[in-house]
Amino acid sequence: MGETMTETSGLEAPSAEKVLKVALLGGGTVGSQVARILLEDADALAARAGARLVLTGIAVRNVDAPRDVELPRELYTTDAEKLVSGADLVIELMGGIEPARTHILAALKNGASVVTGNKALLAQDGAALFDAASANNADLNFEAAVAGAIPIIRPIRESLSGDRITRVLGIVNGTTNFILDAMDTTGAQFADVLAEAQRLGYAEADPTADVEGLDAAAKAAILASLAFHTRVSLEDVRCEGITKVTADDIAAAQDAGMTIKLLAIAELITAGDSADGTAAEGVSVRVHPTLLPRKHPLAAVHGAFNAVFVEADNAGSLMFYGAGAGGAPTASAIMGDVVSTARRIAAGAPGAPGAATRALPILGLDAVTTSYSIGLEVADQPGVLSRVAAVFAEHGVSIETMRQTVDGAPGLAAADRWSAGGRAELRFVTHPASEAALAATVADIKNLDVVESVTSVLRVEGV
Repeated sequence: MGETMTETSGLEAPSAEKVLKVALLGGGTVGSQVARILLEDADALAARAGARLVLTGIAVRNVDAPRDVELPRELYTTDAEKLVSGADLVIELMGGIEPARTHILAALKNGASVVTGNKALLAQDGAALFDAASANNADLNFEAAVAGAIPIIRPIRESLSGDRITRVLGIVNGTTNFILDAMDTTGAQFADVLAEAQRLGYAEADPTADVEGLDAAAKAAILASLAFHTRVSLEDVRCEGITKVTADDIAAAQDAGMTIKLLAIAELITAGDSADGTAAEGVSVRVHPTLLPRKHPLAAVHGAFNAVFVEADNAGSLMFYGAGAGGAPTASAIMGDVVSTARRIAAGAPGAPGAATRALPILGLDAVTTSYSIGLEVADQPGVLSRVAAVFAEHGVSIETMRQTVDGAPGLAAADRWSAGGRAELRFVTHPASEAALAATVADIKNLDVVESVTSVLRVEGV
């Protein structure tokens, strides 16, 4: 694929310059910025890529729809299929599963390389897409699919390919981080901050994918697949959103010197013994609200920003931080993939390999060791604390700290503070234990007649 042209302008380029036809699918916020860069920076991009990138069209649903970026109207088309059929490189920014999947597969089968930011599609059908790319000597690149402008995919995929990554955890959804950060700053309830986030444009009219953790789960599946060289799909990710996080949870976290973040966590776990007597490994991937000490680097990520923390055997701990969304920042990540892909095509190099597979087992939460913060509303009477503590002991779960509030006054438990007939709030933080033991502990505590309710259950990291 590709043609040559003899006239050049701007930055120096070869006299017989190779031309790559670029098809853009999607003309929304990010797509418009990508198109602008392709047109405005054509000479600079040609010098960097070793080929002139010619935007042949932008596939959209409605060519007359108003758009933030003014572009030549003749570029717009509703015929995505025709646009893809003549392209050397396809940029997919439509989102969703279909028709994006059909267009990407068609491009790859034609031998065209693809750059996409479609996290949902990659999390669901990544294996099929990578197989198609490999079979047709094409690239499939997706830096913008996780954490917007933050360069995290390429470091994991390439820079750390000679290392053994053991853990990836991060804030990969800007909407939920904005909400939790605002709750932490103002003390407001979830519903009030969500409404403000929608007013400011940080949250969609239907925020389900963000606040229920589904967006972060798709990104976690992609990160885990790359980090551990095994195929992880969206249904492999245990997912819990932030809708149950209350202002009381935030205040209790502050009182304990902690904050609450929605974290995506993917880790390599030693899961017992294999048949030959050696330790067997598996992969655990989960998304949930998490308590973090305020000294942890991720605790300092504010507003709608994202950050990803990577732990590897030789590189140690690495943190990637930056804007997690927005038209121009995400377009920057897209264009990084476009230039590197174009450079490979121009040089006639083979397509980059897909995610290598080790076929490690996907482990459930029972294999995870973590700490819990458990909030209880209990009868304010003697003997309650000893009965609750006995349940922890029965399941082998050790209590690290306990805080008690009676009549709104926090402090350490003391028998002389109990007054018959009222209620008190207890909050425990456990030492690390298996998820199975912790879940059984919470279930049995709920059955105690002196426990009015379990007000919150949050996992704890970084202690």
